[in-house]
Amino acid sequence: MPMIDVYATAGTFADTHQLAQDIAQAVMRWEQVPPIPLFADNTAAFIHDLPASAISNAAGASNYVRVQVLTPVGVLDRDKQLGVVGELSDIVAAAAGDPTLIERTWVLIHESPDGGWGIAGHANTNADIAALARRALSGE
Repeated sequence: MPMIDVYATAGTFADTHQLAQDIAQAVMRWEQVPPIPLFADNTAAFIHDLPASAISNAAGASNYVRVQVLTPVGVLDRDKQLGVVGELSDIVAAAAGDPTLIERTWVLIHESPDGGWGIAGHANTNADIAALARRALSGE
């Protein structure tokens, strides 16, 4: 149930809502979780439009995008990390209408410690999340 933040210069994306949904759905696919409300309702992306003056690399360019993915610890193995970074870069470039943006998109994957994933006022462990998913899948 990742949280994703996308930071870019304002105006980079024409449809930020669609971008947020596309990115959230992509990470869910890579996590290989079932499309049940527990996961669909708690996987979200946030698009942050910043003034060009708020973004710069060391050379002074501001035409970069940073995507931060926060996911429970251990959910993304190496193959999934590679897949997430590649697909999110592709989605960002397509949403911007600029295929060269792939080269200027930074994707950072962070893992929340076990017990550090709060939903509905409760700090869940990975075991808690798995139990919630099993209950939802069984119809309880």
